[in-house]
Amino acid sequence: MKIPNISCKIEIFCSVNPSEDPKKIQKAISNVFPYSTIKTENSSISFQSNDLKSLEKIYETIHTKQSQKIYRRNLEKNLENDTTWFYLNKQAAFVEQIAICEKADESPLGPIKVILTSVHIDRIIDWIVSRYDET
Repeated sequence: MKIPNISCKIEIFCSVNPSEDPKKIQKAISNVFPYSTIKTENSSISFQSNDLKSLEKIYETIHTKQSQKIYRRNLEKNLENDTTWFYLNKQAAFVEQIAICEKADESPLGPIKVILTSVHIDRIIDWIVSRYDET
């Protein structure tokens, strides 16, 4: 995987339900975003990065599971100006699996929301869902 040199802000948000252990939610996020420094506040957990390497596991899953079309559809549907986002299933992340959710309620305990912001957001979308970088 070649990571392009494109400026991008990556933000992760996840609510913590009263029935959930915040440490387990942190583990779920760390499973998907291993280079993350997680911040916990009251009933939510967040993470922010400016390094596309943070998306490494998502990138690998997209290409291993041939799910480029699903991610492209979600990223383009949620695109507004220079920002786009998608949801990941929180329970799947806990067991080191990456599963996209098209709607928040597809993850029973709530999803992990991933927000990407860049003046070159179209290039970020192309990179994450395309194989052009391997030629």
